[in-house]
Amino acid sequence: MKGGAVLRLKELADLLMVKKIDGDIDVDITGIQMDSRKIEKGNLFVCVPSMNGLLDDRHQFIDDAVSKGAIATIVERDVGNHPNVTKIHVKSARYAMAIMSAHFYGHPSNALRLYGITGTNGKTTTSYIIETIFASHKLTMGLMGNNGMKINGTFYPTDINTQEPPVLQKNLRQMVNQNVDCCVMEVSSQGLDMARVVGCHFTVGIFTNLTQDHLDYHKTFESYRDAKGLLFSRLGNNSSHKNRQYAVLNADDPVSNHFKNRTAAEVITYGIKESADVSAKEITIGATGISFRLESFKGNIDIELKLIGRFNVYNTLAAITASLIEGIPLERIKSSLATMDNVRGRMELVNAGQNFLVLVDYSHTPDALENVLTTLKEFSKGRIITVFGCGGDRDASKRPKMGRIASALSDHVIITSDNPRSEDPVKIVTEIAAGIDNSSTNYELINNRATAIQAAIQMASKDDIVLIAGKGHENYQILHSETIHFDDREEAIKVLNTLD
Repeated sequence: MKGGAVLRLKELADLLMVKKIDGDIDVDITGIQMDSRKIEKGNLFVCVPSMNGLLDDRHQFIDDAVSKGAIATIVERDVGNHPNVTKIHVKSARYAMAIMSAHFYGHPSNALRLYGITGTNGKTTTSYIIETIFASHKLTMGLMGNNGMKINGTFYPTDINTQEPPVLQKNLRQMVNQNVDCCVMEVSSQGLDMARVVGCHFTVGIFTNLTQDHLDYHKTFESYRDAKGLLFSRLGNNSSHKNRQYAVLNADDPVSNHFKNRTAAEVITYGIKESADVSAKEITIGATGISFRLESFKGNIDIELKLIGRFNVYNTLAAITASLIEGIPLERIKSSLATMDNVRGRMELVNAGQNFLVLVDYSHTPDALENVLTTLKEFSKGRIITVFGCGGDRDASKRPKMGRIASALSDHVIITSDNPRSEDPVKIVTEIAAGIDNSSTNYELINNRATAIQAAIQMASKDDIVLIAGKGHENYQILHSETIHFDDREEAIKVLNTLD
């Protein structure tokens, strides 16, 4: 079954035990949507409720959906009279949408091997390392994550990290139809909490790390942890020899014990400090790359790659563990890692022939920023000049923490705008600066991000490192209701090309 063509509404309704039906279910459904603007004739419109201020209640758009051709709706409450439109009343529209979308597209995750990666930091880099190794083993690859979607090397932009079920399942079906062997998916905490990946069969779940992030959504660290844990609690209960599932956990992160006790899948660990099934020894970190001795349950080998930073040792270990599960030989893993280039927006080198380093990185949490700066201090010969800001309408409690970290680990800090969204940019940079020790004088506030990048590069001299943090791969900036084009790399190149 290819899925995604036309299905009877009765077939979808029968997926739910508890429901109330008003109208005819012996009708054809041509698609599933939760956005009334995308409705086409014959679609099923799902009225998901509002979610922590991130989404508007879709019940209020039912008239628009019906006018565009929706012939059936999933609702959680009464929405008035709509003749000739079937209403299926459910307890959770999100759950209904997820399992109906998976069924509508023929359960595509059962037809490929799906690797899910969750954690605060490292998801994108880990996914790209896995893609590099798997592709070198002649596997056809798909990627879904923060940088967009890739199928067989073709890139498709996406609007959010973990897609909503109708889009996610449609994309997985597209991969299956193009004979993709494995898909590597970044799985966000919001995506897990919103049931976006319900209906996905993961072969492997991978945990990178857990530090403070998204508390504007989850409110507490425990809730954030528990949302991440949903990926692992759903693994392994129905695992047969043919359909084994695995949990790959970071042995050096204490949260891994929490996940280990909540999964029925076989647990395979990786790490540096604690005893692990896959570990790195004799680690060397430099300005041009990292190397280490890999010790694993499949043997030992020396690894070299161009990525920078101790955190990328962890990302590489996670990817290597996934590769060993896939059955890829150590020699193939070694050779593919040696040829891998930097990941876009992740410790990405911006080079115009200058005699100092300029790096663009997505580090937008306290832990990520601390990891990056600690790594830079390990090999820096000159000053570290850091440019960063914090996004608006997001967890404000991390702002002073990041200011304190940047000041402590940098020689000079320029605090600037990130994506202010609806907040006052001046207020955000002031809150960041509030975390810096009163006696410190190694920072300045430059609200305009382009001007801040210019100032940092122009003050740099031989052997210095300029870190432009926070936005990474993003090529936009959100200012109130306006989204403008803005790319840290482009801005850096502009300035570098003006230098003597």
